[in-house]
Amino acid sequence: MSNSIQTKSYTPTPSRKVAFLGLGVMGWPMAGHLARAGHGVTVYNRTAAKAADWCAEFADAATSPGRAATPREAAAGADIVFCCVGNDDDLRSVTLGSDGAFAGMKPGAIFVDHTTASAEVARELAAAAQQAGLQFIDAPVSGGQAGAQNGVLTVMCGGDATAFATMKPAAECFARAVTLLGASGSGQLAKMVNQIAIAGLVQGLSEAVAFGQNAGLDMNAVLDVIGKGAAQSWQMDNRGKTMVEGKFDFGFAVDWMRKDLGLCLDEARRNGSALPVTAVVDQFYGDVQRAGGQRWDTSSLITRLRTKR
Repeated sequence: MSNSIQTKSYTPTPSRKVAFLGLGVMGWPMAGHLARAGHGVTVYNRTAAKAADWCAEFADAATSPGRAATPREAAAGADIVFCCVGNDDDLRSVTLGSDGAFAGMKPGAIFVDHTTASAEVARELAAAAQQAGLQFIDAPVSGGQAGAQNGVLTVMCGGDATAFATMKPAAECFARAVTLLGASGSGQLAKMVNQIAIAGLVQGLSEAVAFGQNAGLDMNAVLDVIGKGAAQSWQMDNRGKTMVEGKFDFGFAVDWMRKDLGLCLDEARRNGSALPVTAVVDQFYGDVQRAGGQRWDTSSLITRLRTKR
């Protein structure tokens, strides 16, 4: 985990007392950027040893980081509590109950959730926070592990405009774009739009690369050419050549993508949207999981096409 964040020039902002709950592949570098930018950071992680390791790595930050045994303890006295955990149930476990963050937060403090979760749980927790005299911003991110390490994530937010304006300067420590898109739940819905768009792109890119290889083309050269035209995309620029090489041991895992696409499909059933391509790609990712690719990068969709030649 050492050297997990890249050097970045931070915009000077007032130092705040913050907490960060969840030190996974995203949360670790995000919390690290907050510490490097001069904020006083207290961390909580379900595996306490990881929190100790994080504190050791960022011990040279301007304000010595700390760690807490519970979310409530981490949140005590914080102006902003950031969170990035696994799913709806994980999110409830760190916010609600006697040891949850909401129980420890001071009146008016802001809880910023970077978990990719359902819009329903965002609205549920926003209501619980309001009842407790707190603010809640749902703020899922896009950009993957590399974006978190480089501090260039895209953050999609839902919630109160005043609370958003307060948390935005701190979030910009690990992001290049932090945008309010509407009321509570809007950030999660925007992340679903993002994942729906990516699912179709990755399947299309997989088919294109596999087709070109079957045709005997030098696909690295082809990608260089078509990447300068209308076919260009982030996926092509960042995953095209690794797909050609058959390398998938990095990036956003298939298990996570299936979780996200499940949220999209559930929401589509609620709002009456037709997602035929997304539903098919979700099934294709199921094939990848069954082939042992649960932790492969999402670009591993191409393996389905290669195994069926």
